[in-house]
Amino acid sequence: MKLKLYVLLFSVFLSITSIAKEVETFHKMHSTLPSVIFFDVNETLLDLGNVAKSVTVALKGRDDLVASWFTTMLHYSLVTNAINDYHHFGEIGIAALQLVAKQNDIFLTKEEATLAIKTPFRDLQPHLDVIAGLKKFKDSGIKLVTLTNSSDAGIASQLKNAKLTEYFDGALTVQELQIFKPDLRVYEWALKQMNVEAGDAMLIAAHGWDVAGAAKAGMQTGFIERPGMFQFELVEKADYSAPDLLQLANKILGF
Repeated sequence: MKLKLYVLLFSVFLSITSIAKEVETFHKMHSTLPSVIFFDVNETLLDLGNVAKSVTVALKGRDDLVASWFTTMLHYSLVTNAINDYHHFGEIGIAALQLVAKQNDIFLTKEEATLAIKTPFRDLQPHLDVIAGLKKFKDSGIKLVTLTNSSDAGIASQLKNAKLTEYFDGALTVQELQIFKPDLRVYEWALKQMNVEAGDAMLIAAHGWDVAGAAKAGMQTGFIERPGMFQFELVEKADYSAPDLLQLANKILGF
């Protein structure tokens, strides 16, 4: 008798859990459209393939070290947050490349590291899906704003060279705050700059850590599943996810 009762209770629990998940999914699918969408830029909108090739050349053909360089760059951006010692993201990228070179017994001067990072970052092109996705959002009347760890001059140059400037109503960077994403203060500052409540705003990024920060700040979130990009299991998942920006736009806008 007790066993049957336990089985019954467990079945009820599973049913309730299933219903709760369905309700959550329904809520996400029918949530209010954001009035402002913030976009990460590097890798989310712009293809970093040229940077990867340049870093590989600087590291004497060691393409297996590109991921290590990028991870080191992100790591030390968070270190600067923690010790309140801000440097432009580009500077951190150069120093990170020098560090990875030293760790792998590769001789690399600061001048070579600077050339390897700065040159390709000036000429990044959008992923093939980006313009169509941005047009979709733009036509819907949603305000579009970039929010990046880059400098003011850096993002202005990138958007101009990639011919994306016309799609955005604003370009915010962490340069004024001197704090890098995913620190919650960055998202809170961005919301104030655009005079929008967190629940009425969305962040779209191809980086799980960026999505996690925005979600924690109360924003709606969209994740682009670029190759090799995944969400972390211990943080809240994005409200919407898709392999590219156009498919993500269709999901968010309900097409």
